[in-house]
Amino acid sequence: MPYIITRTTKKISPSALEDIKTKLGKAIEIFPGKTEQWLMVDFEDECKLYFRGDCSADSAFVEVKLLGSAGAKYCEMMTEAICDILFDTLSIPKERIYVKFEEVSNWGWNSGMF
Repeated sequence: MPYIITRTTKKISPSALEDIKTKLGKAIEIFPGKTEQWLMVDFEDECKLYFRGDCSADSAFVEVKLLGSAGAKYCEMMTEAICDILFDTLSIPKERIYVKFEEVSNWGWNSGMF
């Protein structure tokens, strides 16, 4: 039940969007028991993101929401994967990417709870 929201200052082309979505689908497997089968992704491009008071360079803010506990080791590995994906696909400098993790204890789906 992971959900990844990616906000970036850059315009994301349809081909880049597909590439990022596919790579995130693979990267989510870093977390034990998580697969693309349950992954939902959301993209917001051309955002006004000020980093260190400056919006003249490309930046990104990524939120990863997970049902249950994630573990610091896996969050660190996922942060590295996300930074690599955004740098390789959109040329966003890794030092201008924030990644936030949120562990959720209650998650609903299909009129019920997981």
